[in-house]
Amino acid sequence: MSGNSFFGMIEKKTGVKMMEVLKLANSLKNANFKDEQTVRGVIKQVSKLANRPVPKEKEDQIVKAILTNNMPTDFASLIKMMNKK
Repeated sequence: MSGNSFFGMIEKKTGVKMMEVLKLANSLKNANFKDEQTVRGVIKQVSKLANRPVPKEKEDQIVKAILTNNMPTDFASLIKMMNKK
């Protein structure tokens, strides 16, 4: 499976263009994830890109986890954290 068809499948499933994801990822290369405003801005960008609102309570939990280095590093744990009610 080529990279383009893989990205195409992701785009079809999520509705998010890979170029937008890559552009966002590139803009975060030098982001200061110890700065609360930066972290909140990133959360808002991802939320907008995915067209999925993040409730204030969930945003606060994510911000706290990132700022205190309690953010899990493996993908499965990140998914679980974001899907918790």
